[in-house]
Amino acid sequence: MTATTEHTVRVPAPRTAAPSARARRTARRRRLGAAGVLMAPFFLLLTTVFLIPVGTAAYLSFYSDDQPGLGFGPERTVFVGLRSYAAVLTDPTFLGGLGTVALYCLIYIPLMVAGALLLALLLDSGVVRLRSFAQLGLFLPHAVPGIIAALIWLYLYTPGISPVVDLFARADITIDFLGVHTVLPSIVNIALWSNLGYNMVVFYAALQAVPREVTEAAVVDGAGPVRTALQVKTPLVRASIVMVALFTLIWALQLFTEPMLLSQSSPVINSRFSPSMYIYDAAFTRNNYSLAAAASVVLLLCTVALSYGVTRLTSRNSTAEEAR
Repeated sequence: MTATTEHTVRVPAPRTAAPSARARRTARRRRLGAAGVLMAPFFLLLTTVFLIPVGTAAYLSFYSDDQPGLGFGPERTVFVGLRSYAAVLTDPTFLGGLGTVALYCLIYIPLMVAGALLLALLLDSGVVRLRSFAQLGLFLPHAVPGIIAALIWLYLYTPGISPVVDLFARADITIDFLGVHTVLPSIVNIALWSNLGYNMVVFYAALQAVPREVTEAAVVDGAGPVRTALQVKTPLVRASIVMVALFTLIWALQLFTEPMLLSQSSPVINSRFSPSMYIYDAAFTRNNYSLAAAASVVLLLCTVALSYGVTRLTSRNSTAEEAR
């Protein structure tokens, strides 16, 4: 008897060939090329409006135009090193301008952030009727150019022509809006009037993204409108609050338009009231471009340092809260 043994022949499944190293490099180059094309407009704009001006200012700060001998010779550009920076940092008018802007920031930034957030919470809660018209009315002052806004308030601050000053005078109240102790609050008022509505819209848009289930759950748990706004909604828009505070800080450090126009009617505001006015005076009144460039670089470094400090502080607080 013969036993027959059957053998099963297994046919290996076809395997997909792994991409070669050359194909992977080609795909990687294509991805990098696409990313480069998409990012090119950003880097072009960054280089044009930021890097080139900053580099030019840094270059000019190390050079100055001097005349040899008794000043009768031809003017020439010479390397002066850190002389312009030393002159800026030891100039009491520049240091006084930094102090003025610091005080301005301490008054303006909290009022701006708190006021815009409060208005956004009121609009989001539904307390304000005709919400669209209220939002439009609050935003309209931001559509007015800064120079026009400063001129409007200059008219309202100037005694003799201001209806506001005349109204207070009829009530036997004398207020000098451009006096020594009131000129800075007056500038803060102009900035608030111009920018409060814009930041309110930013906060309102962030509040619209808050899930309604969260606020409804807070109401079910017994939270009132104030508690819901402060303890539920506000923490959820923390990122928008940080962004608004950071941008407001950067804009506040560049204070220029309002005091420049108010200086026409107030002897309290001199030509070096703020660092930006100091830079303008050095460049276009004293024709000292090296000093103006050095002051610009110092102001830029202060802005970068403060912005970095705010970012680090807020990120550290966020990390600490997430760890709880």
